[in-house]
Amino acid sequence: MPTKHIPDPCLADILRRNAERFGDVPAYLYEGRSVTHRELLRRATAIAAALARAGLRRQDRVALLGRNSIAFGEVLAAGQLSGLVIATVNFRLAAPEIARILTDAKPRAIFVDAEFLPMVTALRAELGLELVVRLDDPAADPDGAGVNGTNVNGAGVNGASVAADGAGGEVVGLAEFRDAALGDALPFAARPDDIACLIYTSGTTGRPKGCIMGQREMFRVGQTMNVEMRTGSDDRILLVMPLFHIGAMAMAFGLHARGGTAVLHRQFEPAALLATVPAEGITVLHLAPSMLQAVLTEAGAGPGVADPAPVAALRGVRSIVYSAAPITAPTLAAALAAMPDTGFLNLYGQTEVITSGLPRELHRGSGPERDRRLTSVGFPYPDTEIRILDDDGAQCPPGVPGEIVVASPAMFRGYWNDSATTGVTLAEGWCHTGDVGVFDEEGLLHLVDRKKDVIISGGENIYSLEVEDAVLTHPAVVQCAVVGVPDERWGEAVCAVVVLAPGATLTSGELREHVATRIARYKSPRSAVVVDALPVLPTGKIDKKALRARLAAAPHEVPREVSA
Repeated sequence: MPTKHIPDPCLADILRRNAERFGDVPAYLYEGRSVTHRELLRRATAIAAALARAGLRRQDRVALLGRNSIAFGEVLAAGQLSGLVIATVNFRLAAPEIARILTDAKPRAIFVDAEFLPMVTALRAELGLELVVRLDDPAADPDGAGVNGTNVNGAGVNGASVAADGAGGEVVGLAEFRDAALGDALPFAARPDDIACLIYTSGTTGRPKGCIMGQREMFRVGQTMNVEMRTGSDDRILLVMPLFHIGAMAMAFGLHARGGTAVLHRQFEPAALLATVPAEGITVLHLAPSMLQAVLTEAGAGPGVADPAPVAALRGVRSIVYSAAPITAPTLAAALAAMPDTGFLNLYGQTEVITSGLPRELHRGSGPERDRRLTSVGFPYPDTEIRILDDDGAQCPPGVPGEIVVASPAMFRGYWNDSATTGVTLAEGWCHTGDVGVFDEEGLLHLVDRKKDVIISGGENIYSLEVEDAVLTHPAVVQCAVVGVPDERWGEAVCAVVVLAPGATLTSGELREHVATRIARYKSPRSAVVVDALPVLPTGKIDKKALRARLAAAPHEVPREVSA
């Protein structure tokens, strides 16, 4: 009897299968334009072939710096198909942070939105970028305009979208670059063992870390998300979070795993979301709890509204996926009233590993038992094992907190150019998340604290040590501790607790502007408190738990302006 062949899949298999089975279904929709699954495969093949013409080979790195768009999805697909490594870059970072990421990834080519071209131009020679391709070029835009109507291209031959970048090189438009290779065969194909993406996430030291995401593992991410969301080729997800993050990327892969459609917005705007849901037939939303609350408030159905009625604009939504934080009972109650037929799914994980989910069934009902379940992040995903370990590495029993460690077939392979940190995080094949959690008697996982002191604001992870380093560069500051404080809009906001030099004065606005020159503005403290001394533990470390408790007990002590 012949040996049975068990396929070892990769992301390219999803692209080919969708082109065959769901060829006429849109893969991406964006601002009235679309690309079908069949056309996505064709364009991805052409982009890979054009990169091969430029001298790139399988597993070379290609950087991707831009907002959500069909063009962004096409470049992602080219990497999935060909085995080129796509290094996504957070466009919200400051220029020095982006430079550090590109220096680490060493891409040979970069695809970039027009609004970020000046920054890339300034870095091009230093980074040795061989090829710069503009994502939002006039040839791909029927209006002939870039971001906010800005056209940065000069006139090329016959109007081609090629422009001098001011640094001795050229910038070519995506449509021209891609279409020159339409009809070419795929020059090289992705393999399951290939690296698919480098997704950078800030480390607790402030140094960006590139998570190595393999083809095989990212395929499992898409399959797992598809199973958890229960979607098919007639489903459409609206993505308002950026595709450079693992969250939105995993959602897109989850819909594409069975031929569904990803509808893209450049950024989150509640009014725009409410208009798009009925107009585009959205069936799935992916939102942080703070975003969901903002949408409900915009629709006049937020928490606290008396006798709320279902929101007509949201009637077609079958599933809401939320992540980054547990949902509160008032927000869920308001959401269920606004969308009585909608199922809710809470997802927990990191860039390094997707971990668990609280399914829609456990969101239903009412009372203390349901409310207790809502404080959890659910059960481990299929084929995923979670352990709770104490400081000695022993497994904790239910009810006893410890570090969450995970083993999963959808786990990252390590950190790019950082074997030391990889060895610590992936000890003995287990991903040490740095989060503290506990299992209850039902087997649900609850987050207790964030061992790495990450602040989650509007769905973005902000690491306190990175912000502290930036705050301490201000000459008026001699000591600093950064913590998250509750914020009605963002879930959490960054608060800097500082000790000033004798006789120094400082306003929170001045501090925010100073920090924003060093790291991304959204990481800058929204408030600051001056103290005579910071609380310390017997070990000499700053006692952030005491600081959080003090701020929670006296929120009125968090002014917008601070001085000595």
